[in-house]
Amino acid sequence: MLPIEKGPDGKPEIHYCRIWMKWKQWVEHGSIAALFYQSVNLLKERGHLDLSILHGDGSNTISVKGGDLKGYCGHKHQKGNKIVSLQDNVGNVLAPMTIATVNQSDMVQLPDSLSDLKTTCEGSNLLIPKGTPLNLDPGFDSRKNRKIIWNAGLKPNIKENPRNRKYPKRGRKRFFDKELYGQRYKCERTFTWQDKFRRVLVQYEWYQHLFLGFNLLAFTLINLLHVH
Repeated sequence: MLPIEKGPDGKPEIHYCRIWMKWKQWVEHGSIAALFYQSVNLLKERGHLDLSILHGDGSNTISVKGGDLKGYCGHKHQKGNKIVSLQDNVGNVLAPMTIATVNQSDMVQLPDSLSDLKTTCEGSNLLIPKGTPLNLDPGFDSRKNRKIIWNAGLKPNIKENPRNRKYPKRGRKRFFDKELYGQRYKCERTFTWQDKFRRVLVQYEWYQHLFLGFNLLAFTLINLLHVH
């Protein structure tokens, strides 16, 4: 899609494979990840981060040409991958470093996402206040995930998944703030911004780490929307 100029002989001055190789080099050397960390650091320095609430959710991507990491979701009838990202209360992305197959449950991917959040905090010198609520939908509801969130210094605000129960679950009622949960629309808004990038809307890359690089670049540009 790049505007490659043509020489006097009518042939392109550079071959498109050279551009792809340069992109592969940037991803594998960590340059794209460094850009993402710098976007978070810039938001922090300019006071554009709102860490009063964190939001998390998964976004699916259809893979049309296969890949080294791909699964099939029978529920949605699609082949591809998904990425679980954690965001602040404005919609800035803080942790999108792990890609998994689309047939994996969001519940299983949460520990990796929290680990990615820790990596971002270390790379951007970011400190998240202890006890910050983390909004998640019922797909993340499990005793293990709640414990992991508490151990990470966050407060789980997860809508309980009834799982076809006929009677309410016994025991102490779990924390759930309906007003805080209502702020999750900001997470969906970020995914709408992400879908504006055609390179991540449909996966054409065979290698997972190169596709992750395009996601990091998209999230970097989304974060820079709030930088004036």
